[in-house]
Amino acid sequence: MDLSFYRRNAWWLGTGFLLMFTSSFGQTYFIALFAGGIREEFGLSNGEWGGIYTLATLGSAALLVFAGRLTDTMPLKTIATIILAAYACAAATMALAPHVAVLVIAIFGLRFCGQGMTVQISSTAIARWFAANRGRAVAISVLGFPIGEALFPVLAVNAQEVLGWRGTWLLVAALLLLVLLPAAFFLLRHGRVPQGEGGGDDAVGMGGRHWTRREVLSHWSFYAVFPGIIAAPFIGTCLFFHQVHISEVRGFDLSTMALAFPLYASISVTTSLITGNLVDRFGPQRLLPFFLIPLGCAVFSLSLPGDVWLWFAVLALTGLGQGIAITMMSALWPTLYGTRAIGSIKSIFSATMVFATAAGPGVTGLIIDEGIDFPSQGIVFALYCFAMSALFAVLAPRLSAELPRRVDQPV
Repeated sequence: MDLSFYRRNAWWLGTGFLLMFTSSFGQTYFIALFAGGIREEFGLSNGEWGGIYTLATLGSAALLVFAGRLTDTMPLKTIATIILAAYACAAATMALAPHVAVLVIAIFGLRFCGQGMTVQISSTAIARWFAANRGRAVAISVLGFPIGEALFPVLAVNAQEVLGWRGTWLLVAALLLLVLLPAAFFLLRHGRVPQGEGGGDDAVGMGGRHWTRREVLSHWSFYAVFPGIIAAPFIGTCLFFHQVHISEVRGFDLSTMALAFPLYASISVTTSLITGNLVDRFGPQRLLPFFLIPLGCAVFSLSLPGDVWLWFAVLALTGLGQGIAITMMSALWPTLYGTRAIGSIKSIFSATMVFATAAGPGVTGLIIDEGIDFPSQGIVFALYCFAMSALFAVLAPRLSAELPRRVDQPV
């Protein structure tokens, strides 16, 4: 392993990692841990809670389409500081929400700042900063996701037992404002392009050119990739969002279930690092046929009989799929469409992902209210994953043929 790459670029890799790690508080798996307390206090059913989450997330996705373009024009330090400060305010609002309407506003802020903009800022910066080693750089930055997933579920469950769900959100607000914001500001002092990478402006996409957002939306590749790409965030969000429901219908202990997240994280980390090297060697488009297969197996396994240890198998398979997906997808967009307008282009896909995560809890929550539990719904999701994998097996060679030889050729 070439450790000199990581030493030379530690500041920039650390910036990407920190922003991805900070996104944890706006991710579904974290917010879902508070579902029991929130539903009890506000008197919400599964469908009503899912509907609130959907409404707030849809709003954040709509705003992200426009705000995401700011990463093409605004200095990284400025936009990161604004978003992290707003993020802390959203967490404090969540803690103090006196009414369901305020709860919606708080979730909107958490989703927009967390799942939306911190991820958008990190992935756009990494895409521009790195060209020849983009896969490895993405793999390091996205480790913030699984490490957050390993740490925060156990910490949040334990914190709720001591502080309650409102007190835990106050703690999150303090952590964002007093620790993570200063850390990001410190790292972002090194805002120049990493030496030896040449920046992203030299990295063209299909047809040997840089694409605009309008061109992407008018090209067949967007609509061919879209149905499969949204499957990972849709299904993964539903799986984490309904973990309290799953514990109830399957009789799993929620505290024991939380212990599975370190396993999920370790597998996701390992897979992400391996995927980063594969992306640099073969191109992200060649991994498209594989990334949904583990996730399909995961949700199918959830429908099988077993005790709480079945949840560990489900998260292990999910970690395998997500490790591939998050690294591959972060590198896919600059590979296909170039980097000159990558912030604007990524905002489309980021918003699409957020829309998918918005629809998932609401739709599946209503189905649960109709008497079909989530483990039973998993069979349909599994079949969809396998169908999309077959489609991508046909699509990947065509995408490869559209790319410049210097980008697509293994080294």
